Amino acid sequence: MATRAANKRLAREYKSISENPPPYIVAHPSESNILEWHYILTGPPKTPYEGGQYWGTLMFPPDYPFAPPSIRMHTPSGRFQPSTRLCLSISDFHPKSFNPAWEVSTILIGLMSFMTSEEMTTGSVSAGEAERRGFAARTRWWNSTGGGSTTRKIEGVSGGGGGGGGSGTGNGIGLGGRAGPGAIKAGDGGGKFHAEWPELDEENWKWMKENRIDPVTGIPVPEASSAAAGAAGARCEPEAAAALRRRPGRTGSGLAGMAQAGREGRQEGMSWVRRHKWGIAAVALFGYVIIARLLGEGHTAPATAS
Repeated sequence: MATRAANKRLAREYKSISENPPPYIVAHPSESNILEWHYILTGPPKTPYEGGQYWGTLMFPPDYPFAPPSIRMHTPSGRFQPSTRLCLSISDFHPKSFNPAWEVSTILIGLMSFMTSEEMTTGSVSAGEAERRGFAARTRWWNSTGGGSTTRKIEGVSGGGGGGGGSGTGNGIGLGGRAGPGAIKAGDGGGKFHAEWPELDEENWKWMKENRIDPVTGIPVPEASSAAAGAAGARCEPEAAAALRRRPGRTGSGLAGMAQAGREGRQEGMSWVRRHKWGIAAVALFGYVIIARLLGEGHTAPATAS
């Protein structure tokens, strides 16, 4: 239970961060416990996290601000192990280095700065830029479905079955469901996120519907008509190929048929000459000999008397 000083301090900070939120950061305390804060970091531009919706918690000690909070990020990011306490200079791993003048906004700005760096610590993971962009694209789906463990469906999109497999992210990093204050149990169907961020949750479901995202798998589902057209195209393809391989016959009509008939006529004429070329040559030679003999007799000199 929060001390009077902690309660007063956190109430003031909530008013401050609500009126002047830092860039890409929103946060609020839980309605049931002012020591449990929920934040959303929006991935800043020109980073592998651009557009991502990263949800996490800050669990403040009863004697805050004289001791720091524990910090967790629940949404898989490729930067932190989900729902794991992070070892940072602003977290409960280093209570002696915490400055009581630091506020919630200061802590979250520091978390954002660390997230966009490459420094490693307890709770961080190593992943490539492409993998982190893949995580960013799936954050809204993950937050609102509990990693695919939801039973809520989208008409025309959801497959058979409902819930299932909420302990994985689809990218090789699972939600640990670790014990401790602020940890989010794996596979809760998105219930905790909905309870803390109802407006964002509805926006996420609207986004999934518009983009035909399967709530269980997080994968876009193609339109039924598009899928049928694709199947029809696949069936027609061999026939089209066969038609392209066939040569037009004499039954063709129009200019194409006339051109084909002319080509076949020329080919037939050339074929007859080739078949009879030796006979033609013999006739030509015989004619030449006869003509030469006749011409030779006409030019012979006459006999003389002795």
